[in-house]
Amino acid sequence: MGKKAAQGSSVSSCSSSSSAAGGFVVFLTATEYKPAAVEYIDAPTLGEPETPGDSVRIVTWNVGYCGLGAEEDFVMDGGSGDGRPEKETFYAYYEGVLSELGALGADIYLLQEVDADSDRSYNFNEVEHFSEGRNARSSAYALNYSCPFVPFPWPPMGKVTSGILTTSDFAVEGGTAERIALPCPFSWPLRTANLKRCLLITRYALPGTEAELVAVNLHLEAYDDGEGKAAQTAMLFDILEEEYAKGNYVVAGGDFNQTFPGTLDRWPIGEGDVWAPGVLEAESLPEGWSYVFDDSSPTCRLLDAPYDAETTQHYVLDGFIVSPNIEVLSVETQSLGFRYSDHNPVVMEIGFKEGT
Repeated sequence: MGKKAAQGSSVSSCSSSSSAAGGFVVFLTATEYKPAAVEYIDAPTLGEPETPGDSVRIVTWNVGYCGLGAEEDFVMDGGSGDGRPEKETFYAYYEGVLSELGALGADIYLLQEVDADSDRSYNFNEVEHFSEGRNARSSAYALNYSCPFVPFPWPPMGKVTSGILTTSDFAVEGGTAERIALPCPFSWPLRTANLKRCLLITRYALPGTEAELVAVNLHLEAYDDGEGKAAQTAMLFDILEEEYAKGNYVVAGGDFNQTFPGTLDRWPIGEGDVWAPGVLEAESLPEGWSYVFDDSSPTCRLLDAPYDAETTQHYVLDGFIVSPNIEVLSVETQSLGFRYSDHNPVVMEIGFKEGT
């Protein structure tokens, strides 16, 4: 009698658990973020804008939602952390990022992993504070991660509202930016709580010409089998060529989650069960285009343990692609020791070629 009752209780418990899991999948499916292929985003002018000169200084930085500084590790990279630092540590990382952004003195900032309202960053609106904190004249933000409750890792990440942010001292043409959806490599139900990668395109008028400076902010796939990165990169190249064919000057910058050509010689990937990025091949670029990066310092580190300059796995994943009519005057990775993020910022200064 007692054994039968226990068995019945076990069956009932399993049934309840299955029902709960099924109900949660239904919830995630009903609330899944499904952006359109192209969306137009407000990019308001926030102050008196400046005008682009003969040269423009551009920064790309994956700020890691101010939650992945030197003291952190993350389970998705082989560590044990859940991706949420202590509250005081989070605000220290945020203040450090904001200070560095001011010190970099760029005309255009291409930022990735910027949270608007996420549990992992204590629901702090980084979009607003990064835009206002450095007195940006224009700002555009595109979501690439929006989920009411992300059930992984453990403890669960919870609510995530995050994306890519472009701020500038210049006004965005028409006060409107474009969000271009990239292919998603994940199927249902994993797709429901995963990132929906995109490109964020902003356009800036260049004095004395009908051409525009087109800035493309990007953060490509990380935890896929490689096919997602390849499809997203191919789509990126197509869009870049379309813009160049219009006579525009084109810069794409961000976190490619792929190593730049030749950088594995200086920053090899160690053996073992570690996260491995994709590889950008030099010959994959359209004719006349250039990858722009600085591998004198790494731009990214593995989060399998708190940062150690001697033992941590390093990568060069962050940089730029520029069109043939752009002259690269300088590029430099800012070696910050990954104090505030698992990425270092990369700064590029460009000029504009005539008659190309």
